[in-house]
This record gives sequence, structure tokens and C-alpha cells, in this order.
Amino acid sequence: MKVKPSESLKIDAFSMRIGDVEAVELDRLHALSLAVGWPHRAEDWQFLREAGQGFVVLDEIGRVLGSAMWFAHGADFATVGMVITSPRLQTQGAAQWLMKRILDQVGKRNLRLNATRAARRLYLSLHFHAEKTVYQHQGTADATRSAGVDGARGEIRPLRVEDLPAIIALDAAGFGVRRTNLIEKLFGQSVGYGLLDEGELRAFALCRPFGRGHVIGPVMANTDDDAIAVVRPHVVEHSGSFLRVDTHMESGKFAAFLSNSGMPVFDTVLTMSRGKRLADYAAGDSPPTSAYALASQTLG
Repeated sequence: MKVKPSESLKIDAFSMRIGDVEAVELDRLHALSLAVGWPHRAEDWQFLREAGQGFVVLDEIGRVLGSAMWFAHGADFATVGMVITSPRLQTQGAAQWLMKRILDQVGKRNLRLNATRAARRLYLSLHFHAEKTVYQHQGTADATRSAGVDGARGEIRPLRVEDLPAIIALDAAGFGVRRTNLIEKLFGQSVGYGLLDEGELRAFALCRPFGRGHVIGPVMANTDDDAIAVVRPHVVEHSGSFLRVDTHMESGKFAAFLSNSGMPVFDTVLTMSRGKRLADYAAGDSPPTSAYALASQTLG
């Protein structure tokens, strides 16, 4: 018999209760992420609330002490993110309590998330499996240092609304799951560049405001050269400003391009899955489309 997670949890001398992330003021969510050093602005929280669902942990006087969210893409798949507990609760089992509530809500969906070092043991205990390292490149963009590395063939141009069906299809080929609603939302907040070969979209990169500056992602392409070609215009546009890219690419031309463009590796997280593994989503096209950059660590 399936046991439902409880609605409250008593820790030391105080109790916590669960709440809906939609019912909490943005400034309180922002304060939670600031408390653990995450860069999310109130606007980033609002975007995530529009794209997904989630819970918060509240104490007796309504302070937000934790959060967890999920983002469904159809009936079979979801990503999990924004799993935060305040420093006061990090050793008290609050994150596991939140995750069990998420697992109760997502049903039998296959899941994917990106885990910090501190959270990996928790996710392993919940039957998630390690997949790939995510390299968080960030820094002050410098277009002058990334010149002269273009090996792509085709036309680079800004993306338009009429390109959305092709963007969604290429994203699905690289990510492994069709994310129509999310890509539409991201497109509405982003500037995008695409690489077209005889009118067919072969690669794209979206860039939007996030955290301390802008984040580039998702980036879908067949080769390093194609990925570089669609990312470089964003580096040029934001040269001298803070820019971030989260990628699974440990080495090669694309990773070197990011570092040479003023964005060295700042940190790493670990992509983990529960249910179907990343290899189960591998595209069958040749050459295969790859996800060169995540939309974000929360969204995958």
C-alpha cells in the first residue's frame, strides 16, 4: 500500500508545513535562494512558477525555509529543480521530505535533475542514477578572444516566431523529450540565433536575462563548429557583461571556445536520472543533434 507523505514535519522545537509555491510572495522566494547563494532573481522565480509546479516549506510564522519544483513534459517525463533548504534545515531531513512530496506528485514519470555535491547522497537514496557532469561556465564575456574560430557552413540569422516549430523539433532531437510549452516560454524571453543550411534549421542558441546577467541556453547543434557559430553572436552582443553557459561538454572546441570567451568553468553539478537513462533518449539521426547547453540547471 502506498503511504502518502505527511503534511507537516516537526524539527527540534518547531514545526514546518507545506505550501504551494504559487501562494508565496516573490520576494520571500528570492530571499530563500539568496540565503543559499543561488543567483536567481525574483523574475527568474516567476518564470519558473509559470513553467512548472512546486512546494515550499513554511514555519509557524510563514517564513519560507525550503522549496522544490517539477516541470512536466507530457505524461512520461519531468525535470526536478529548485530543491532548496535553508541552512537551518539542511541536516534535518527537510530536503528528503520535500522530494518525497515531489515523487508523490509526478507519478510514474521518468525524472531528470542536476544535483549539487551536497545533494547527491539524497538523490542516490531516492534511486536516482548519476549520468553526466554539467560544467558551469561563466564570467565577463570577451568577444575579442573568440574571433577566428568559425568552421560552420550555412547562414547565421536571428530567429523569428515562424521558426518556432523547427526550434521545438531540434530541441526535442537534442534533449530527447519534446518540450513545446517550455521552449515557447523561453523563446518569448530570449534573443535567438539559428544556423540554416538550405533553409533548414541545423543549430540554434537562445539567450535571456538570468541571475547576474544573461544565460545562453538551450543550445542544440550537430557539431562543435555549429554550436560555436550560434553562440558567438550572443558573446558579441554581451561582450563586457556577465554571461553564463551550462554544458555537458568537458573538452573539445566548444568548451575551449567558452573559456576563451571569458567564461571559464566556475562550478559543476551532476545530471541524474530516475527511470529511463540518458542513453535511452539518444537520437537516431545522423549526425545526432546534441544539447550543447542546458536551458538552465533547473530546467535541463
